[in-house]
Amino acid sequence: MTATHRSATVRSTTMSNNKFDHDPSFLGDLERDVLKVVWKRGQVTAEIVREDLNRGLKESTVRTVLHRLEQKGYLKHSIDSRTFIYEAAKSRHHLAALAVKRLVDWLCDGSMEELLVGMVDTDVVDQKQLRKLSDKVATARKARQ
Repeated sequence: MTATHRSATVRSTTMSNNKFDHDPSFLGDLERDVLKVVWKRGQVTAEIVREDLNRGLKESTVRTVLHRLEQKGYLKHSIDSRTFIYEAAKSRHHLAALAVKRLVDWLCDGSMEELLVGMVDTDVVDQKQLRKLSDKVATARKARQ
């Protein structure tokens, strides 16, 4: 190994709480926007998030938001040299499902059927979309077996 290849980058991973109990509907606008950047990019630094948001925020503000999202269980980080590299701890569709479940529990007494019928009755979802969703559910069930 040559001298130029001896310095390896130290990389350690830390996970936030394994238990996820934060309600995604309680996230603020900035937190949601930061999560969108993370989901789009995969892995980010505070500087990348700050640049992508293009709001003139200080990097320290972005680091604070990233840290809070990690504490809430949305993000995890690793360290490359001394730089925190953040990535999503939960996928977008996972969080969307949790948010909808909490909404269904609160407004529909846990009845997903009531929610879906209401969405069809109010033209939020049409028959074509409902069939497509049914097909995707069937495919997902087969894949899990």
